[in-house]
Amino acid sequence: MHNFYTIKWESDAVTFIDQRLLPLEETYVRCTDYKQVAEAIETMVVRGAPAIGVSAAYGIALGVQSLRFYELDRMRRDFKEICDIMRRTRPTAVNLFWAINKMEKEFENLISSTGNVEHIVEGMIKAAQKIYDDDIEINKTIGNYGRDVIKDGMNVLTHCNAGALATAGYGTALGVIRAAIEQNKKIHVYVDETRPFLQGARLTMWELMKDKIECTLLSDNMSGSLMSRGKIDVVIVGADRIAANGDAANKIGTYSVAVLAKYHNIPMYFAAPLSTIDRNCPNGSGIPIEERSLDEVKIINGKQICPKEAKAINPSFDVTPNSLITGIITEKGIVYPPFGKGIKSLF
Repeated sequence: MHNFYTIKWESDAVTFIDQRLLPLEETYVRCTDYKQVAEAIETMVVRGAPAIGVSAAYGIALGVQSLRFYELDRMRRDFKEICDIMRRTRPTAVNLFWAINKMEKEFENLISSTGNVEHIVEGMIKAAQKIYDDDIEINKTIGNYGRDVIKDGMNVLTHCNAGALATAGYGTALGVIRAAIEQNKKIHVYVDETRPFLQGARLTMWELMKDKIECTLLSDNMSGSLMSRGKIDVVIVGADRIAANGDAANKIGTYSVAVLAKYHNIPMYFAAPLSTIDRNCPNGSGIPIEERSLDEVKIINGKQICPKEAKAINPSFDVTPNSLITGIITEKGIVYPPFGKGIKSLF
């Protein structure tokens, strides 16, 4: 549908749309080495759990490519360093670690099956490309499973950005919305602005408007009021990590939306690939929450919005307990409570 790309592999570089500058500027950042890719992930040039995983895979492939003139022992040592640097970029999105683990396994397979450095480089690029291609396919499958929760004429609320910009291309929460629209359903999307980084206002609105999907922007504290007036029929959001019991971490503010939805009897769905489910994490209390710069809260577009010495906090994510979640939409179908049992059956 759209005429932009989030992540693109070039033979000697990885290119990203710079999400920090959207919606005012459509600029692409070209990374020619793995350290630049790691920096792009850390500084939010690219964001969204599935997109972070794909970016890390491409960054590792780029790093391996730069080792093509070394002996195997040196290659192995440097490869470990590349993966360690990628691991340190963003702590909450489990897709990052999932993608790195996949690339590490592939590297070990290639080293044991071929001593040829060129073959190893080619194999690693192929493995990263597969993670990219699979992500788009998985998102479309999530969309196809989830589209039936949206009926014709519904108003959908979403929080943060779980669209093409947060993935390799189609979107998780917005993928569900796109799939419903492809069925010719008439849908209206309410978009939370998502303070402090404004992913809803800057990214989701931009993406929906580019695809000519009817949408309206809300400030974060308006959704309860709209719910009380019967203006919202269903809430669909993405996730950065889902625990084994179904507790789900997503962008800060999602928990508040979930509490409001529960009070107003509005169904709330999380849409995410299986790679977002962390089966080693029994419940939400074990999910690491990234703390970001306080300037994101205190400064908007270069302008200070509070007294200079004001204290602030900036956790980037919150955890919605499974008791507030109607269903989790994955590429293997929708899981309903009891989530522990349902999530186990997916694997």
